[in-house]
Amino acid sequence: MLRDMDQSRDYQRITRTITWLQSQTAAQPDLADMARHAGLSTAHFQRLFTRWAGVSPKRFLQFLTVEDAKRRLGDTRNTLDLAADVGLSGSGRLHDLFVAMEAMSPGEARLGGAGLDIRYGTHNTRFGPALIGTTARGVCALHFINDGCAGPEVLRKTWPQARLQHDPAATAVIARRIFAPLAVAPRRPLSLLVKGTNFQIQVWRALLALPAGAVTTYGDLARALDMPAAARAVGTAIGTNAIAYLIPCHRVIRATGTLTGYRWGPERKAAMLAWEAAQSVER
Repeated sequence: MLRDMDQSRDYQRITRTITWLQSQTAAQPDLADMARHAGLSTAHFQRLFTRWAGVSPKRFLQFLTVEDAKRRLGDTRNTLDLAADVGLSGSGRLHDLFVAMEAMSPGEARLGGAGLDIRYGTHNTRFGPALIGTTARGVCALHFINDGCAGPEVLRKTWPQARLQHDPAATAVIARRIFAPLAVAPRRPLSLLVKGTNFQIQVWRALLALPAGAVTTYGDLARALDMPAAARAVGTAIGTNAIAYLIPCHRVIRATGTLTGYRWGPERKAAMLAWEAAQSVER
């Protein structure tokens, strides 16, 4: 638990630096500039940042640039093409994915979670505090907390008829599994339970084809679904995703390579993408 709290505190300290770095990528600030902005000594900042990211601040900065995002977009197009060839529903096997997704039937969805028991808790994570909800059939919610606003009312929006039970001990186990470093992440599948339209579920399954460190665009995702004119609808479906990080909507960016637009904040999206890229390269 202490380690989780340390990670969250680190994230809070460096998120302001990440925001600043995004605005300074063209200038490519050096370590002294970064430390000065963070209000820390150079040595302290270097240790703090490297402990959180696993790479140096300078290396991390490379993963925030538009040029790097465009390079990753090119690499990911091959991934999506291969996933489409084998069928998106089976694409998890391409990358030893540790997430298995189950969708509720239309009849179950109409009941709004009636008869469903959801245990929930709030936990400090690598990317700030998050509310996690879980059922006997799998994780049904993961919401990062912005401005301290998250609680049972967030779960009620998706599952209005479910029985909610505050059980942080149960969800703490899940939080540790989800946010383990990629190099030691468990390969035993973690089950997800989702509720959505057929189209939304298609989009969420397509997102599961994206390995850590990869990115795609709304247009490329629509083409992978054989719906090239549906980029806007894909964006809407991504915005309704209620299981952050595990269904990786943060890996969808603009065709220009800019890391904008995320339900839980653009700074968090940039932190996730750059951290994943760093972990994938360094493994």
